[in-house]
Amino acid sequence: MEIPAQDAAHMARAVELAGRGHGTTSPNPVVGCVVLDAAGEVAGEGFHAYAGGPHAEVVALAQAGERARGGTAYVTLEPCDHTGRTGPCSQALLDAGVARVVIAVSDPNPKAAGGAARLRARGVAVTSGVLAGEAGRVNEEWLTYARLGRSHVTWKFAATLDGRSAAEDGTSQWITSPEARADVHRLRAASDAIVAGIGTVLADDPRLTARPTPPAEDGSGVGDEVGVRRATGVRVPLRVVVDPDGRTPPSARVLDDQAPTLVAIADDVETDLKADLLRLPRHAAGLDLPALLGELAAREVVSVFLEGGPTLAGSFIGQGLVDRVVAYVAPALLGSGRAALGAAGVRTIGELHRLTFDDISPIGPDVRLIARPTTQPGREK
Repeated sequence: MEIPAQDAAHMARAVELAGRGHGTTSPNPVVGCVVLDAAGEVAGEGFHAYAGGPHAEVVALAQAGERARGGTAYVTLEPCDHTGRTGPCSQALLDAGVARVVIAVSDPNPKAAGGAARLRARGVAVTSGVLAGEAGRVNEEWLTYARLGRSHVTWKFAATLDGRSAAEDGTSQWITSPEARADVHRLRAASDAIVAGIGTVLADDPRLTARPTPPAEDGSGVGDEVGVRRATGVRVPLRVVVDPDGRTPPSARVLDDQAPTLVAIADDVETDLKADLLRLPRHAAGLDLPALLGELAAREVVSVFLEGGPTLAGSFIGQGLVDRVVAYVAPALLGSGRAALGAAGVRTIGELHRLTFDDISPIGPDVRLIARPTTQPGREK
């Protein structure tokens, strides 16, 4: 389908607006909307800013006012057709008198889908599929959650140029720069959950909190981000420890009061650990990871930020459960030590996991690489 230049330009703006909702809309999608008046001039813009708040179409229509009548609305996701915490956006568009609606991606959620059909039935011209790839990318976490019934997974690691994540003696602080670490905290803060394995907890005793603001002056290393997010109603990322045998020490920092924590253990383990426990089936290689992601999705965890050691990462990669890879590579060499990725189900070169680069950016003295698997089941092509 050849897309008219005007449609592409206005939908690109709607995609840009949608991106502003990252990290604050979960468990809702990020959505952007641009409304033109009958003369083709921009009359209103909006994006979904937070769960429970007005949807993108409602914000844009309010800005446009009467100018929306006879105009066109560009929306990155099919307007919802149900009443949840807010009313149906399809009806809002009809009430505003919009004559045409251009949609990027159809809504895969059966509870909310149907907006396009309602609009067409009421005489509104509807065009679908405009910049679907771009709109799908900006909303990929929620689309994975809605289509596959599991959380979207981003695996992050930091390594030297020769692929080592720790030295021979196990030390790893710090391979990458303060700038790279600050970028990691920004990505953590935009996620619903931060996941690590028991090996990382025992070796490093991490807090697994999102701290994109400077550390506290008292030297505790904890900035004010947790307090700010709680005060503004934006939920703090859930910390998840994958701990098949229930070995998490009661004194572990991941169990402090800085954020909620879930410890996933095997269903055949007895433990006195005072924590929120999630019991999962045990497999030969560890816990049932698809079941973990399904349970997290049931708790409205849309996006997971996977950190920690090579063993857990290898299990996620080997089972096709990683949707995006974010790698921070330092211009340094170790020559020996722990590799960033452990066994991932590859026995011969023909089985290697192929990825495509989305972005390559300098972060301080380091380089950040963002890539994703070349095949991702459950996504529209």
